[in-house]
Amino acid sequence: MLIHPQFDPIALHLGPLAIRWYGLMYLTAFALFLGLGRYRLNARPDLGWRKQELDDLLFYGVLGVVLGGRLGYILFYKPGYYLQHPLEIFAVWQGGMSFHGGFLGVLVAMWLFSRKTGKTWLAVTDFIAPLVPLGLGAGRIGNFINGELWGRPTDVPWGMVFPQVDLVARHPSQLYEFALEGLTLFTLLWLFSRRPRPLGAVSALFLIGYGSFRFLAEFSREPDDFLGLLTLGLSMGQWLSLPMIAAGVAMLRWAYNRR
Repeated sequence: MLIHPQFDPIALHLGPLAIRWYGLMYLTAFALFLGLGRYRLNARPDLGWRKQELDDLLFYGVLGVVLGGRLGYILFYKPGYYLQHPLEIFAVWQGGMSFHGGFLGVLVAMWLFSRKTGKTWLAVTDFIAPLVPLGLGAGRIGNFINGELWGRPTDVPWGMVFPQVDLVARHPSQLYEFALEGLTLFTLLWLFSRRPRPLGAVSALFLIGYGSFRFLAEFSREPDDFLGLLTLGLSMGQWLSLPMIAAGVAMLRWAYNRR
């Protein structure tokens, strides 16, 4: 049995300013996106992207992630609470971001970017799909450092006690998601996108891969105490992942049939 290290959520103090690990993980995610994007530009000049476009794309993506992630958490998970406490909507330092909301926010941001640049929407999403998973993995490391989103009770040898919760050994589900949604999904998408693929195929694989990995990981993750398990014993994260998988399968068939 392991014990969670109980990291200090604040990485360092700069006078009155406290820099939190979770914020640093967001910065790491954006830096990984930019670095991988520039490498991809050099490796695949046939894609027809310029460095300035990548920088603009990151700006749009940051807005989509932050605004969509926050609004998604409010609408999907705690609409009643924030309706009663509207000012807390802006208290992002207290946590509360939804991947699925951030994903929808990024889709809208990419649509706006595609209109500005004249690129097709799917060409944009195909380009960014392999750049995203390592950033998602960084976010899960942030969850682990904060000791949040812990797993369900277990008796596996690597079960971990989160003292801020109880003295029960639990799955370190944040690390499972780091391995699946971060490392494994990145490897699949990076290798798949090294060769030219039909329009929409890379985006489709992202939808299928993330939705499937998140669905599986949720079986080891403790459901939110204010929601619990929903219909059929599935969590909110699993119900939100099912449409992603279905849309990905449909898009993949469309991409190859259209070709």
